[in-house]
Amino acid sequence: MIDFLQQYNPVTQAFIATLFTWGVTAAGAALVFFSKTINQKFMDSMLGFAAGVMIAASFWSLLSPGIEMAEQLGQIPWLSAVIGFMGGGIFMRVIDKFLPHIHPGLSIDKTEGVKTSWQRSTLLVLAITLHNIPEGLAVGVAFGAVGAGLPSATIGGAVALAIGIGIQNFPEGTAVSMPLRREGMSKGKSFLMGQASGVVEPIAGVIGALFVMKMQNILPYALCFAAGAMIFVVVEELIPESQRKYENIDTVTMATMVGFSVMMILDVALG
Repeated sequence: MIDFLQQYNPVTQAFIATLFTWGVTAAGAALVFFSKTINQKFMDSMLGFAAGVMIAASFWSLLSPGIEMAEQLGQIPWLSAVIGFMGGGIFMRVIDKFLPHIHPGLSIDKTEGVKTSWQRSTLLVLAITLHNIPEGLAVGVAFGAVGAGLPSATIGGAVALAIGIGIQNFPEGTAVSMPLRREGMSKGKSFLMGQASGVVEPIAGVIGALFVMKMQNILPYALCFAAGAMIFVVVEELIPESQRKYENIDTVTMATMVGFSVMMILDVALG
């Protein structure tokens, strides 16, 4: 995969990589063609696994390289990291406050964001779309950083991040399509709604790559921004959703640790 991507420019690399992550979201949504329900413990474990992947990716693929780049560019490393990281979290908090959405498994009266009459299916898609934005952005920024030519950014690390994001996108597609199918929506429409939540990733990926290639000095901030946005999603959504059932907490916790380990292996081995 690395050899294949190296023949393209960073923006195209980011686009291809985020098409892959979108494709895995679609694969998760496609489970709706084979079953109307999914074991809750298994679903919680997949969400926990996704949380572990995102936590590891936030450090190994984004924060750590961002701090190294800040040093290489003559910036104050801890200051660049904090500004970028908190900026990402604040950005997601603002979107979360205003964008209408509902988390999987909750009733329609638990809708967040501004009041709206939108259907539950639309609100579910928007909830997953909300945290696909930082994922696509993270992949785009990673490939853009490689294009900037800084030693701490490697094509292997960017590919590892894309693979990790792709893996954890699988349960996200399922988390949208399955509830819609249970509520009586057709298999085809449930699948289309599930995969639609990943459409934003190629868009965010291309924007991220273009942005950092034009402004090299903001690279450390951009990487740490993506990390902060991803950690917000993990703490605000993935972990609470995965541990909603008390009897599943131990299994889900171990799944989170496995997800972290898988992403750590990918980044260390490829990066």
